[in-house]
Amino acid sequence: MKSFFDVSQNFVTCPSCRRRSLKSRWKENLYICPNCGKYRPISAPFRLSLILDEGSFHEMDRDMVSADPLHFEGYAEKAQKQREKTNLNESAVIGTGKIGGFEVMTAVLDSRFFMGSMGVAVGEKVTRAVEYATDHHLPLIIFSASGGARMQEGIYSLMQMAKTAAAVQRFSEAGGLYISFLTHPTTGGVTASFATLGDITLAEPGALIGFAGPRVIEQTIGQKLPKGFQRAEYLQHHGFVDKIVERKDMRRVLHQLLSLHLEKDKEGLEG
Repeated sequence: MKSFFDVSQNFVTCPSCRRRSLKSRWKENLYICPNCGKYRPISAPFRLSLILDEGSFHEMDRDMVSADPLHFEGYAEKAQKQREKTNLNESAVIGTGKIGGFEVMTAVLDSRFFMGSMGVAVGEKVTRAVEYATDHHLPLIIFSASGGARMQEGIYSLMQMAKTAAAVQRFSEAGGLYISFLTHPTTGGVTASFATLGDITLAEPGALIGFAGPRVIEQTIGQKLPKGFQRAEYLQHHGFVDKIVERKDMRRVLHQLLSLHLEKDKEGLEG
């Protein structure tokens, strides 16, 4: 006899509105609550499947993992559990693919793995993605979703901020197009480095974007923050985000941007 627990596995309860919906409805709705419209995080592989031409993705450096430079207690065991749970070796997935025929270099942070935090391996993978795009003259698209630097790796994780930012600077000097897509949440050292250096900055609706969290800021300055502070809509209004893009429109908007920029570059070369 089936228990209620068995039946409930077919449902998902939204953490925001507390209403339940079938898992199939959540997936059909791209993991946006069918009732209140609240966005939930999605995995890097699923996001890539939504934006890239079918069968075009070629992953790079999949086997790269962070070491345990500080021999932080319990870190190695927790990292192994994360790998088993997510089927990822790290919180960044990088590789080439095509969007409507346009070849791109892409990197996606997956918040399921240590909240998408940036340690040595993540910083190295993002840097390699940027350098590959530079060397092969490809547009660069990075989806950020991170709680910031990975504390278990200490100063080694913080060093990745400078490394990734320097790689993006070299990419920019070479004339590359970098589209940064901010998702919920994008915070800490990732925000303070490569995530906010895009030529074009896009964001998902309601995404939390900032360095420190709202509660930390309020406690520090002793003031109440404006409503919606650090949310994508607030940041778009203040010029920090160029466009808020719904999940169902990601591929279309990216293809449109690539078409505008790459066709213009092509015309310039021909002229």
